[in-house]
Amino acid sequence: MLRPLRTGLWTCTRCLRQASHNAPRRRWLTVASSAARHGLDAASKPIDFTPPDSKHDDSLLRQLFDSPQTFKEFAPPSSRAFNGDNVGLFRNKYLTSPEGFLNFANVTLEKAQKLVDKVLQASTLDEYKIIVRDLDRLSDLLCRVLDVSDFVRVTHPDEKIQQAASHAWALVYQYMNQLNTTTGLCDQLGKALDNPEVRSSWTEEEETVAILLRQDFLKSAIHLPKESRDKFVDISQKISELGSVFVEEMAPEDHQLRLPSSRFQGMDPRLAQKYTSRGSIYLPTMSPEATVALRSVLDEDTRKLIYYATRTSSTRSIKILETLLSLRSELATLSGFDSYGQMALRDRMMAKSPESVHQFLLSLAQHNGKFVDQEVADLLALKKQNPHTANSASLEPWDKDFYMESIRRSMRSHRRESDTLSSFFSLGTVMQGLSRLFTRLYGIRLVPRDTLPGETWHPDVRRLDVVSDTDGHVAVLYVDLFYRSDKSPNPAHFTVRCSREISDQEIQEAALETETTSRDEAIEAANDGMHVSQQSGAVKQLPTIALVCDFHHDRRAKNQPALLDYYQMETLFHEMGHAIHSVLARTSLQNVAGTRCATDFAELPSTLMEHFCADPTVLGLFARHYETDEPLPYELVAERLKVVNRFEASDRENQIILAMLDQEYHSSQPSNPEFDSTAVYHKLQREHGRLPPDGPGTRWQGFFGHLFGYGSTYYSYLFDQTLSERVWRVVFSGGQNGGALDRAKGEHLKENLLKWGGSRDPWKCLSGALQDERLANGDEKAMALVGSWGIKEDQHDHNLKP
Repeated sequence: MLRPLRTGLWTCTRCLRQASHNAPRRRWLTVASSAARHGLDAASKPIDFTPPDSKHDDSLLRQLFDSPQTFKEFAPPSSRAFNGDNVGLFRNKYLTSPEGFLNFANVTLEKAQKLVDKVLQASTLDEYKIIVRDLDRLSDLLCRVLDVSDFVRVTHPDEKIQQAASHAWALVYQYMNQLNTTTGLCDQLGKALDNPEVRSSWTEEEETVAILLRQDFLKSAIHLPKESRDKFVDISQKISELGSVFVEEMAPEDHQLRLPSSRFQGMDPRLAQKYTSRGSIYLPTMSPEATVALRSVLDEDTRKLIYYATRTSSTRSIKILETLLSLRSELATLSGFDSYGQMALRDRMMAKSPESVHQFLLSLAQHNGKFVDQEVADLLALKKQNPHTANSASLEPWDKDFYMESIRRSMRSHRRESDTLSSFFSLGTVMQGLSRLFTRLYGIRLVPRDTLPGETWHPDVRRLDVVSDTDGHVAVLYVDLFYRSDKSPNPAHFTVRCSREISDQEIQEAALETETTSRDEAIEAANDGMHVSQQSGAVKQLPTIALVCDFHHDRRAKNQPALLDYYQMETLFHEMGHAIHSVLARTSLQNVAGTRCATDFAELPSTLMEHFCADPTVLGLFARHYETDEPLPYELVAERLKVVNRFEASDRENQIILAMLDQEYHSSQPSNPEFDSTAVYHKLQREHGRLPPDGPGTRWQGFFGHLFGYGSTYYSYLFDQTLSERVWRVVFSGGQNGGALDRAKGEHLKENLLKWGGSRDPWKCLSGALQDERLANGDEKAMALVGSWGIKEDQHDHNLKP
């Protein structure tokens, strides 16, 4: 199956996190020194901020996830069939059977072609004034099929439905590619943009979308002769195919190490025995046990051998990577850019240029450096206490994980099993807590709703309506959170349908097609049977979101709900941060709705949520022991975060260097026949790293699968981590004095940042949220300023206020 060649006019911008499902997410949170610092009484009752008239919904929300019997009574089995007489998946009237996907695609393509003809034939002033909305509707029509099909083909348990969704996706995707090279559409949009009278009639949102669409057209080499356009498509296809091979087939040079078992002293014998045979251990290079061995094996020479094996990718992987980078460089040159990085960062990115990214990373590295120096000193001091290495004057690459784990082990306390954090984080209480937090900050809550026949893809799926205390029903959220063997283990947020205003003309067309005289029925038909809202006379399709996780639940333990560890709880908060962005950014045009914003801005709302889930006052909303109902002792969280974050600066340095590597690989360098990806990586480590660099002969970059999915934007997560830290400290006062639950602060963030989606310059949104005019221009100075803030909090700086 082909992958989209780019995110742009006809393709939905997938959240950055989804582009790297298999990456371990870095968790850099500011640890509160104690519950008392935040004014939290550890023995206090949880605070319930839900409105009085929604107490039932609040209680039901917890039981719906914690009590199988409650869910069984709430959603009878008859509502879960995907056949026979049903309302269709997500209540889409077409998706009542596998055959419905093809029908949906064909009906959509027919509507799309009529819109294409309309745009191409536009000639009057009035026709040019509505061309942006016509193109946005065209984009929405195709995304309606692509988004739901993309979700279904990777999530639905029924293979027939997967295949049908894949067929529909391919059909619409092929048509999308034709549109991407239709010069007439670009020419018509250009005429509209060049006409002052047309442009003056547009809203800020319409003008933003028009500029974005033209930029996307130009990125597709549409301005080039046909021969060059064909070559562009050909190279893009090769990049897509080669990138998939790189990710799927990356491998080490040596797949296995054979060493005497006596050399593995210090490693858990139960793990070592798994690979032991006749006095030797046959250790798979890329196994979790190899990672454990690096952290626990006492013999330094053994750790060195393991380190080299795990840091050396195969010659084939390196060749594939360097060919991929060369093709990207060729594509950029064909399109008139100096480098692929310049091409990728020019549009729909806050950074705008490789130079700006460079300034950000240099500033961040400088801020982070002093913390790394201290961590390295701590590791070296511990190494010198080791009688076998007391005379060593340096820290070796294979020492880092070993001594880090030694220090972390000494920090962990030994508590009774009943006192573990997961006992306080049942899935139901966490969902309840999220609803209470959103109610407190934004005036919206999660309300359980029964599903109709055929509406969901599995019996485990729960439907939650997002209800605003001022605007009523504003979004539909489907949550599929429990482990299944046939389900991806990667957490993900999918926007199945974006917000968009449905015009009266569309409603009239739907009335004619369905031969109905009822306006309500016509509105429903215009949105394929899915939900809409009608506020202030405007009809909008409701954001429809699917949230998928992989939490284990022992269904045999009748009285024990699914319990989440801290990382899983944090993951759920993170993904709900994406969902809340989609909910609050209910724009009139779908091209800029919700998470369809700058790629390096999309992770800000989600990473911000990681700060909330570490705050004592937020945890006080919901965290209760599932058996005793006792409140969570915050010292359990503080201890856990202290251990996890002990070497956060060193972890961050690695991410900074990888972000720099991504930039170097997508500069003009790969066009040089002498390009050596290994030499570039090792040079960056020597010049910008304070930790010991990889040794000669290693070539870890062959394992850097994110180079395909990110393509010069790997810095984005670091960037949004920095922004979220600043927003947390400035807007929410770092959680001090109840700042994490202050409605005024929540409204401030919503009005200045969250509600705009991609319809406003993200730098202006950020400048308004932080009340910092230095950010408004979004130039290299602004990027450097963000980098200088850093992610790790300076303890003396607590005086930031919006």
